[in-house]
Formats: sequence, structure tokens, C-alpha cells
Amino acid sequence: MKILAIEKELADVDWSMENDTLEHEAQHAYQFYLSGYFREIYFNEYHNAVIILECDSLEKANELLTSLPLVKKGMIAFDLMELNPYTGYQRIMKKTHNS
Repeated sequence: MKILAIEKELADVDWSMENDTLEHEAQHAYQFYLSGYFREIYFNEYHNAVIILECDSLEKANELLTSLPLVKKGMIAFDLMELNPYTGYQRIMKKTHNS
């Protein structure tokens, strides 16, 4: 199951004082990438993380994300949503094959 996770900051943070935490965060993200859970990771224009995960459930994705150091410290959280395959092509495929 593909899951989209969008980070939101929960507190005003002086990120220049969080180098150790940010390094631990990157280590966790890298391990999740190597394990196949994190498929893609980006920053949006507001510098919030946007992650595509591959997990068996939303619960597993939440479990992984809540183990991240920045989440544990209450600095960030994630909004999660399940991504399902686009089915709109079926509308035109039926017409193509029936014509």
C-alpha cells in the first residue's frame, strides 16, 4: 500500500540548535529507505517533508513515522493518506475496446 505523509511543524524551532536531532532524523530516514518503507522523500516549498511510503497499513506507516526523532521530540507530526491506483483510464478503455 502506498501512503503519502506530509510533515507539519508543531512548534517554533530554532533549527540551528538541532543539528544532532536532524542527524539522527536523517539516519532513521535512511534506514527506512534501505528497508523499502520510504520510497521517495522530498521537501516542499515550505521545507516540510513529503514522503511516499510503502507499508502494509496506515498503522504501520504511523508506527514508523512516530519513531522519528523529530516526532518523538514533539517538533513535527505527519498527516497520512492512503494512495490508491487511478481508475479513470477504465472509462476510456471500455469505449476504445467496444468501438
